[in-house]
Amino acid sequence: MGEAADGGRDGAAVPQVGAAVRRRRRARELTLAELARRTGLSAPFLSQVENDRARPSMRSLQAIADALETTAVRLLAAADGPRTVDVVRAGSAAVPEDGDARGSVRPLVRGRRQLHALEFTGRHDWQREFRHPHDELMYVVEGAVEAEADGRRYELGPGDTLYCSGGVTHRWRALGPDCRVLLVGVADDFRG
Repeated sequence: MGEAADGGRDGAAVPQVGAAVRRRRRARELTLAELARRTGLSAPFLSQVENDRARPSMRSLQAIADALETTAVRLLAAADGPRTVDVVRAGSAAVPEDGDARGSVRPLVRGRRQLHALEFTGRHDWQREFRHPHDELMYVVEGAVEAEADGRRYELGPGDTLYCSGGVTHRWRALGPDCRVLLVGVADDFRG
């Protein structure tokens, strides 16, 4: 599920989130079986994730994060150590959006930072609504996007942006296969 080739210098490998998932699960005093029940994922798969033998799709990582009362961005950030300067190369590995190659997400800022930035390429469906305490900016690089924010729908094209204040419920989907979107937001509080 979502295996990707490890890249070259500058850390092009897909982030391994196993240790972060295990620490968070244990801190919440959950067994693998309980986490499996809460996520709808199998306990053997979750064990493989925790041992970095399987890499979850972004949808699976979001389900794990929800069950652990955190965010996928936090789990990805916890996978990287602190850096004062970081270069993320254009060819760095991305996480499959939903276990297939039709869509992917690539962290553009690694580790625990004051902001997060993600690049979504290809297919992205409504999947779920998001509501978090931090502000977020969406920038459409290529293709077209339908976004919903605070109950209103917007169609966005290349060069368009959508800004959401913290606390605004929002979601989005790609309207074609050749879509590339950047999401930038103020980072969550990284305690626990």
